[in-house]
Amino acid sequence: MQEAIAGSAAREDAPRLGAKGVAAAVVGNVLEFFDFTSYSFFAVMIGRAFFPAESEITSLLLSLSAFGAGFVTRPLGGIVIGAYADRVGRKPAMLLTIVLMAVGMLIIAVTPSYAVIGPAAPALVVFARLVQGFALGGEVGPATTYLLEAAPADKKASYASWQLASQGISVICSGLLGVVLSSLLSPTEMQEWGWRVPFVIGLAIIPVGLVIRRSLPDDVEAPVHPTTSAVLSELVLGHPSTLVLAILVITATTIAIYVGNYMTSYALTTLKMDATVAFMATLTIGIGRVVASLLGGYLADRVGRKPIMILSQVALVAAAYPAFLLLSSQKTLAALVIASGTLSVLTSFGGAVGLTLVPESFPASVRSTGLSIAYATAVTVFGGSAQVIVTWLIVATGNPLSPAWYLIASSLVGIGAIVWMNETGKRRVT
Repeated sequence: MQEAIAGSAAREDAPRLGAKGVAAAVVGNVLEFFDFTSYSFFAVMIGRAFFPAESEITSLLLSLSAFGAGFVTRPLGGIVIGAYADRVGRKPAMLLTIVLMAVGMLIIAVTPSYAVIGPAAPALVVFARLVQGFALGGEVGPATTYLLEAAPADKKASYASWQLASQGISVICSGLLGVVLSSLLSPTEMQEWGWRVPFVIGLAIIPVGLVIRRSLPDDVEAPVHPTTSAVLSELVLGHPSTLVLAILVITATTIAIYVGNYMTSYALTTLKMDATVAFMATLTIGIGRVVASLLGGYLADRVGRKPIMILSQVALVAAAYPAFLLLSSQKTLAALVIASGTLSVLTSFGGAVGLTLVPESFPASVRSTGLSIAYATAVTVFGGSAQVIVTWLIVATGNPLSPAWYLIASSLVGIGAIVWMNETGKRRVT
């Protein structure tokens, strides 16, 4: 692992980004998580449209299963598109992922309901989710790597932190849009066409994202690999310990993020709180994610990556149980905002820095692939299962505080992995 940075080819001519360049690099992440939260918000209506069943619960479960199908193709996208970025360049890979996202959004937005075209409707929705999962699996690596390599030497973590902050922006936007649509449209209108509006809006934004990505300066050519297998060979054989540690670091953040995302459902189903009150958890998490991510990146450029990440994980271990205890005992809006806000801030504060430390730990020749595979693996295995595990723990133990112990255990694993990784903050990543 020590040779990761030293072994990189010099990239003295790497492009330098302004605000427009940062926006271009993260627009794919914004769109994907906008789609993610929008689908979750309208899952009941999507289930009725594409997965009709005798009971509404069955319909909802089928809808959520289709949503979960997107997790299956993320590792494949990480391998294929991540390696493509290391062979051809970050910018071409970023253009490819946004086109694939457009395909997935378009299919969901325009596919007729089951009542119109029968079984072809759910089949198309599942296909769309598989395409979107493939795209996101390959999005994070090239986009984050481009940000990192094009950022000024003293602002690399600040630039890379926008990747996680963009998720918070998406949560806020999709949540507010859901509330507006629910207020303006009747239940019949929402079921007939209202739920499609977020996907149409996403489609309208994609051409803008594509244009500004095309206008990005070309990144300096990465070390050339003739094939994807050559990239994977160098990564797996040359940097196996770094890859394992990267997966563990991102897994800890992933579990914390998805447990935090569960807070709205937790408030509704486990604590039986009012829906209007429970919705505030979504907005709180989104705002906390934006602010804490950018603050964590700013501080990581000044004191180093590992101190910020370790501080964040230790604080999360200390705060997880009290946060769930406060919420389960009080069941008020104030308790919900404090608990969900605390978890979101502590998770994002160090999690954003992880998206700097991990790619910095790989040489440029496999940097995009390494981050893509680590991220896609962690999200597929642990992000896709986190809310299921949390729900199972609550049912199996009868203890509403059990999610805190899962969060604590994953954070402790994350701390151990961070300790083993090398500090990269004082090295110039080229």
